[in-house]
Amino acid sequence: MVLEKIKEVIVEQLGVDADAITLATTFQEDLGADSLDLFQIIMDLEEEFNVKIEDVEAIKTVGDAVTYIEERV
Repeated sequence: MVLEKIKEVIVEQLGVDADAITLATTFQEDLGADSLDLFQIIMDLEEEFNVKIEDVEAIKTVGDAVTYIEERV
């Protein structure tokens, strides 16, 4: 469920195909997200899951985001 919600946020922000997003997908290299995209994705995830993402630098892949959020909800 967390992965699906994260995929929705990424698809909305970046306009990529949801089927191309896996746990190993990196935001910058695979999805082409720049720092502004990442900032918006983080803000959307914080709102969606009602969490505060403190260590943004630690989130490089979709799997990192899933793990981070699952540990806090």
